[in-house]
Amino acid sequence: MIADQIIAASIALTTPILLAAMGGLINRQGGIVNIALDAKMLAGAFVAVVVSAATGSWFVAVVAAGLAGLLVGYAFSLVVTRAGANMIVAGLGLNVFVAGVLGFVLSWFYNSSGTLRLPDVALLPKLLPDAVSDVPLVGLALSELEPLTVFAWLSVLALPFLLANTRWGLRLRASGNAPQVARAMGIPQKAVQDASTAIAGFFSGLGGAHLALASIGLFNEGLTAGRGFIALAAFYFGRDRPVATALVCLFFGFLDATQIRMQTAGLPPKLIGTIPYLMVLIALCFAGWRRLQAKEAMS
Repeated sequence: MIADQIIAASIALTTPILLAAMGGLINRQGGIVNIALDAKMLAGAFVAVVVSAATGSWFVAVVAAGLAGLLVGYAFSLVVTRAGANMIVAGLGLNVFVAGVLGFVLSWFYNSSGTLRLPDVALLPKLLPDAVSDVPLVGLALSELEPLTVFAWLSVLALPFLLANTRWGLRLRASGNAPQVARAMGIPQKAVQDASTAIAGFFSGLGGAHLALASIGLFNEGLTAGRGFIALAAFYFGRDRPVATALVCLFFGFLDATQIRMQTAGLPPKLIGTIPYLMVLIALCFAGWRRLQAKEAMS
């Protein structure tokens, strides 16, 4: 029973990280390191709750969340590609800016100090009947399956083909990895990068919608809890490969689920809560060491 619960929680906690990581991976292929994934997730979560409460439709709320992330992503891209801002500094600034704006909106318009609870918020529906929960080991996970989790894993399956075998994928990779060749071929590099950043924003917005609508139906200023940065570490550690990145996200989701279970066992919550972030740090150090080893082998 405990194994069933950990597997179900791992898959659920993986989904927002996976969505943001797939978006960040696309952006990275276009040549932009998107360190502002957390901001787009936060914007998507806020819009998802407001629109879901206003319309009573989870689908409209999810689309609106994706579009909110897309708009924030596109604005971020323009600052980088058109104004020439440093992408790391601009990304960190956007994270702070979005968090500040949403904090102001909560205080000014909703008279809230950090948490937004609205009536009639429509949550994400479950896709399979409750009877599947009787399936050993994975039954609970299947019974909790909802549309955004399915979409996230379908994107993992589709992206390798799209990046390697379509005109769009080739133009994207040329813009990020060989900009001089892209310009010689007449590819509008900046426009391609803007589009990739908008796509990253859309995926991150969906990740935020999942955080807000999968189970809790509310928005909190700390809802993302740094998952955008975990997604960033995931596609770096996965070396920009969708399947490898997805497996890393699943590992981080498992760590998150495990540390929650350990907290219920009475262990110090603050100490246990650092486990996923400690593993992110270790993963980034290992990825950097591998790149250094590869450079030394080539020289």
